[in-house]
Amino acid sequence: MDTNEKAKSNQDIGYLLKRGVAEIIIEEETMKLLRSGKQLRLKEGFDPSFPDIHLGHMVTLRKLRQFQDLGHQVILIVGDWTAQIGDPSGASATRPMLSKEQVEANAETYMKQFFKVVDKKRTEVRWQSEWFGKFTLSDIIQLTSKFTVAQLMARDDFSHRYSEGRPIAITELLYPLLQAYDSVAIQADVEFGGTDQKFNLLVGRELQSIVGQHPQQVFLSPLLIGTDGSQKMSKSLGNYIGIAEPPDEIYGKVMSIPDSLILHYFELVTDVPDQELEEFEQGLSRQTVNPMTLKKRLAREIVTQLYSQKAASDAEEHFAKVFQKKEVPEEIKEYHIPLHASMDIRGLITVTHLAKSRSEASRLIEQGAVEIDGEKVTSYMAPVKSGSIIKVGKRRFSKVINTDTLTE
Repeated sequence: MDTNEKAKSNQDIGYLLKRGVAEIIIEEETMKLLRSGKQLRLKEGFDPSFPDIHLGHMVTLRKLRQFQDLGHQVILIVGDWTAQIGDPSGASATRPMLSKEQVEANAETYMKQFFKVVDKKRTEVRWQSEWFGKFTLSDIIQLTSKFTVAQLMARDDFSHRYSEGRPIAITELLYPLLQAYDSVAIQADVEFGGTDQKFNLLVGRELQSIVGQHPQQVFLSPLLIGTDGSQKMSKSLGNYIGIAEPPDEIYGKVMSIPDSLILHYFELVTDVPDQELEEFEQGLSRQTVNPMTLKKRLAREIVTQLYSQKAASDAEEHFAKVFQKKEVPEEIKEYHIPLHASMDIRGLITVTHLAKSRSEASRLIEQGAVEIDGEKVTSYMAPVKSGSIIKVGKRRFSKVINTDTLTE
């Protein structure tokens, strides 16, 4: 490697270890590994209890892709065994056990989204059942003997729940040990996760040392703040942007984030150079740049990553037409259903998939988020005619076409 190539390599490594990184354990060792020329085995595990990925997950996935671009190998572990136990991850209740069919369906959906960001050709997919399916009671006892209850209770959510008198299932205490054994099974060099997974990743590092393997490095990514501007992005909180959502939806949601999150999102989920980000920061602080202009750039960057430049341009045009000019989009999904002059709108927006349930529909109406032909719906019963445009929130539309004669 000549001087120029070496300088470029060091620059790439420096960027890899700084941009979009919360903590590396241990950074000096990670740097040595990256400079050694060894192809590293990068561990990323996922819980198939939930199939969808949002931009919060994308922070870590982008980092995996950057490692792949330097020639390293990603090992994606499907947590089909631990999905039957449930990792609280800071939650107050255990998750329900899943059937094999549920796990497989969720995993298929997850991986389709995972490979929108991570290179499939440089990813090895492994299922936990490959090794845990052969585990005996003796193996479990040997694994548990390597850690103490005190060590496990050091995990924040366990200690908080214990001090508050809330239950902790023994199966939950097993979860960090099983996740740690994954690292042993695949001989991971580096494991990736969000800062909320630090405890589990460190248990993996410790178990590898106990069994005589070189301990994995731990690569922690920051948690992306959700669209509400206050809590981490989460599907359960409804403040998420799904990476499999249509381009128009992603673009619109990005445009809805608070101005205070603009730089946060640029840093964690785009490749816009640091120098430009510094210029953005100065422009915002001096009020010489319109935040709306930066949000449009941000939305274009994200949609282009997940779809294409054309999809981003189309989404921007759609946003300008529907939200800035207050026009109705040209393409709206039509539903052919029997209509009556006055209808229960809760049922109507549920059957047209603008709400998931009647209770959600009721809440949307009470919040003033439902319109029919431009008129806000203020009660559960309202007039509807064939060809009516129903709007829920800022981005969801449907058109209803009557399949029956209107009754008065």
